[in-house]
Amino acid sequence: MNTSLDEILTHLRSTAVERDARGGHAAAEKALLRDAGLLRLSIPRACGGDELSWQEIYATVRKVAAVDSALGHVLAFHHLQVATVLIYGKPEQISRLLSHTIEHQCWWGNGMNPRDRRLAAQRTADGLQLDGVKSFCSGTVGSHFMTLSAVFDAAPRQLLAVVPSDQAGVRILDDWDPIGQRQTDSNSVSFDRVAVAERDILLWPEQEQTPFHTLRNCLAQLVLTNLYLGIAEGAFAEARTYAHTQARPWLASSAEHAVDDLFTQNRFGEMHVHLAGARALAERAAEHVDRAFVRGPALTAAERAEVAVAVAESKILAHRAGLFVSQELFDVTGARGTKASLGFDRFWRNVRTHTLHDPLDYKLNMLGRWSLKGEAPDPQLYA
Repeated sequence: MNTSLDEILTHLRSTAVERDARGGHAAAEKALLRDAGLLRLSIPRACGGDELSWQEIYATVRKVAAVDSALGHVLAFHHLQVATVLIYGKPEQISRLLSHTIEHQCWWGNGMNPRDRRLAAQRTADGLQLDGVKSFCSGTVGSHFMTLSAVFDAAPRQLLAVVPSDQAGVRILDDWDPIGQRQTDSNSVSFDRVAVAERDILLWPEQEQTPFHTLRNCLAQLVLTNLYLGIAEGAFAEARTYAHTQARPWLASSAEHAVDDLFTQNRFGEMHVHLAGARALAERAAEHVDRAFVRGPALTAAERAEVAVAVAESKILAHRAGLFVSQELFDVTGARGTKASLGFDRFWRNVRTHTLHDPLDYKLNMLGRWSLKGEAPDPQLYA
């Protein structure tokens, strides 16, 4: 590794405000993450990777997200696609694809959006062909591979496959223009007669999905948990630094310094409690995920349900902590904290954009049914 993680975090923080305003593809910053070896964290040692625990991977994602949540997002989604190969892939696919990833330092992008059924696969004489569009394809710009889901023979479940991102007929559209998370490259991708070899099919629609297969949903939800939490931790860090260096006590306050004002202290206390609760549940959920991941195909439906509940609990608290802390940031910095060059608004914009990924009400309802009636979460889509 040529650059330490701390050095990368310092660089990302120093350029985050300017890059957030600019949007687009953060090629240079992604190269820093790659050159520091951060793409290998989830890849098995047998393929040349580091094979870290998910607790360690999520902790790294959270550190990156605290200074630049878009880059934290791209890094996390890379590892989610690696996990997709590990969960669904046959031994030959895992060895071939992930050894290649290590050898060529490949980024992975995401084309798995389950709600978008516009991408269709059909048989050809040579294998399969993809035609259509997939939206919210995070990390596809500059990636080498993408995992994707596609409708096949009108089956209710979609086919899962791996496609090289530079494959003929693949076109990444320039349509990502949100208020936050502006450098996640979450564009739509169009597919025009894109060939897919059968050896790159991870799962056919008719194949039974085991509890271990559906653990991928839990991994994805915990990515979001740690992105929200990382944003909240980043906003808190900025608020604390500003309070010590630039904030002034209100004119009616008896305190000489802002950090000695009782109301300012109370607001930091509130932020601390939100963060402490969200952090504790995120770490607990990661422990659940690690235990389940090690179980592999032996994972039972009951064990998987326990993981889904732990992840949902953590996601709700991280969602709320992210929105709360990124708003409270302005109450403790005051009017001068709204100076555009500080870019403090990016924390709220980023977390607000990402927390709309799936509605909080449905997570609460799922937990309500679990706690009230013992009803296990439906392992489809977002649980």
